[in-house]
Amino acid sequence: MTRRPKIKLPHTLALVYIMVVLTAAATWIVPGGKYQRVEKEGRQVPVAGTFSLTERNPQGLGALFVSPVKGFIDAAAIIAIVFVVGGAFAVIQKTGAVTGFIHNVAVRFGESRALRALLIPVTMLIFSLGGAVFGMCEETMPFVLIFVPLALSLGYDSIVGVALPFVGAAAGFAGAFFNPFTVGIAQGIAGLPIYSGIGYRLVIWAIGTAIAIILVMRYASRVLRNPRLSPTYEDDLERRKSLSLDVAPSQAVCLTPAHKRVLFAFLLGMGLLVFGILHYKWYIQEIAGLFLGLGILSGFLGGLRTEEISRSFVDGAKDMINAALIIGCARAILVVATDGRILDTTLFYLSKAIAGFHPVLSAQLMFASQCVINFFVHSGTAQAALTMPIMTPLGELVGITRQTSVFAFQLAEYINPILPTSGVTMGVLGLARLRWEKWARWMVPLVIAWVLFALLSLIPPVLMRWGPF
Repeated sequence: MTRRPKIKLPHTLALVYIMVVLTAAATWIVPGGKYQRVEKEGRQVPVAGTFSLTERNPQGLGALFVSPVKGFIDAAAIIAIVFVVGGAFAVIQKTGAVTGFIHNVAVRFGESRALRALLIPVTMLIFSLGGAVFGMCEETMPFVLIFVPLALSLGYDSIVGVALPFVGAAAGFAGAFFNPFTVGIAQGIAGLPIYSGIGYRLVIWAIGTAIAIILVMRYASRVLRNPRLSPTYEDDLERRKSLSLDVAPSQAVCLTPAHKRVLFAFLLGMGLLVFGILHYKWYIQEIAGLFLGLGILSGFLGGLRTEEISRSFVDGAKDMINAALIIGCARAILVVATDGRILDTTLFYLSKAIAGFHPVLSAQLMFASQCVINFFVHSGTAQAALTMPIMTPLGELVGITRQTSVFAFQLAEYINPILPTSGVTMGVLGLARLRWEKWARWMVPLVIAWVLFALLSLIPPVLMRWGPF
């Protein structure tokens, strides 16, 4: 029996650039058009019913190479905060404080049966807060090496070990209320006050996280009673045989005074972030400055030398190069569409396609379209840069507020943990030695529950005309 060749998708950057090329080609076919615009809250927005056709302005070969450069310039502030936050968290991780803290939380809750009942909800809540506050995603990968052996030693399976950090962070990432890589950037592109609408987002984050915790706890309880119910039962038998007790986190690590200073500075920084946003309306520049200061301060408090801080920051920023390139290239799509005069034409025909639906259904269709895009473009930052310039004005034309359009984009992140095209998902499963098809079979009920919850969550914002605050 011959194996079917695996379908390998191009790199995300290549996919985005293909979209730039297709957009440029569309300027030769799609008629030019323009909406009249008015200033609304300091921003030019299209006025429904004022669309008119104009002369085409086809974009040639030169535009394919110049537009990404224009995209970089146009998205400079967004790219800057991505580099700064990535570098700052690399410095914090270098101190070992965060890793040691989560390690000890896992060990303490595994020491007794009474605490074991709290292991899943508390651990997942911590990681969910990480996803909701600072966009914890790739950072969950190292913790898989801690939680899989811990889960096995407590009588659970590899799926529970992966779910504790990965699904927890995914719940927070999708239901985020502060995530600078999704909510912050999408609201910045949409022209909304940074991190506005936090009240409703906090409710959605809490419910979405609770759904994940309940499903994981129910599954873990069944596996504890009957291990053969686990899809990874046979694999885990072999793994338990080869598992070294020295590898499993059976003992707490000693948090040094330096670790405690870093953790205190981190909590203080998060509090300052909330205070600055709510009271002083901090935007991208101020937030990036805070993270830069937090990274440097944490490095010194953690006992790192200047050389170590510098190298860690550079390494962390270097990891963000892929996202930065994608952001610039994604913004090039908007540049080409705008210069080619097809952006308003596209908005006009898209609005006609969904204008006949009730705004509630239109918002849900917007969510569905973001899920499709998410299959190919996994970076929340890149997807925000790619879709928000289109979805935001489209939403306004069909009666959906900018805040709701951002929310529909954000909720599409709920499907990420099951996507085989996601580098993070496959990396996590690779570290756990867990086959994707077994993971996907387990994840399907949770993804369905999340999707249904997301569709229901979009109804109140539409009905109450959810605004900036």
